[in-house]
Amino acid sequence: MSASDRQRVERVPGKRRAKLTPAPGTTGEPVPADVNTEAPADEASGAEKGPNDERMRRDVPPHW
Repeated sequence: MSASDRQRVERVPGKRRAKLTPAPGTTGEPVPADVNTEAPADEASGAEKGPNDERMRRDVPPHW
């Protein structure tokens, strides 16, 4: 592996932090997030709902 194949640290004028050059074989575009098309786990499992399930989902914990 030659020195030109590696990432380099570049100084940015006026900044406190340096930045790295892109790694070989990568692009600067972000990867799109996976879209979750599945039903929530409890609905998908087919489990019966209890008498307090709906209330427990609506409850918000107290703020101390």
